Amino acid sequence: MMDKQMVMEWAKMLMSYKFALDEVSTKLTILNEELQFIQNYNPIEHVKTRIKSPEGIVEKLQRKGLEVSKENAAEHIRDIAGVRVICSFTTDVYRVYDMIRSQGDVEVIELKDYIKHPKPNGYQSLHLIIQIPIFLSDRTEHVKVEIQLRTIAMDFWASLEHKIYYQFHDDMPESIREQLKSTADMINMLDRRMLRLKEEVQKFSDEVEVGKQPALQMPMLPSSK
Repeated sequence: MMDKQMVMEWAKMLMSYKFALDEVSTKLTILNEELQFIQNYNPIEHVKTRIKSPEGIVEKLQRKGLEVSKENAAEHIRDIAGVRVICSFTTDVYRVYDMIRSQGDVEVIELKDYIKHPKPNGYQSLHLIIQIPIFLSDRTEHVKVEIQLRTIAMDFWASLEHKIYYQFHDDMPESIREQLKSTADMINMLDRRMLRLKEEVQKFSDEVEVGKQPALQMPMLPSSK
């Protein structure tokens, strides 16, 4: 159990992570609004952010067998600050990823692609650990932020799986595990089907736009008399 003074010290340390979350959220908002302005399309449905509590950080350090210190937290716990980006389609997930890693002040230090390579239970998401600079009044800090990119369908499955898992902890019946995995497969199929539907709609839209373009007018040649 952490006393009040220790909680205050950790809360002060976590201020930098809060600023890092603000920075990442601003970047995502700008990118999304730029695409809306240029292409009339939003790849990002919504963004969620969270910061681990001091108690949660201490518990994770203890599970790792590490001494409880702010230095160990910064070095060994990479998901103190977390951002979850929900997209409509899998193509949007990778598009947003490309936009994030192309930012000059963003360093991607870890990538785990659970979309191309789902976890055994069916979980899908694209996980990044990035590092960005935070400019404070007396120093510059480089702060790690975890970003999870997933589709609406993936997020729906992951949220419900999380709730079910914590009802059973490590004692989940095999029948429920199998049903969750089967549901994840259905979610994956739904994502692929919706992407195909989106591409078909886009194809029709492009054809309509081409049809609206004025026909090329050939210049009239002077008649010979």
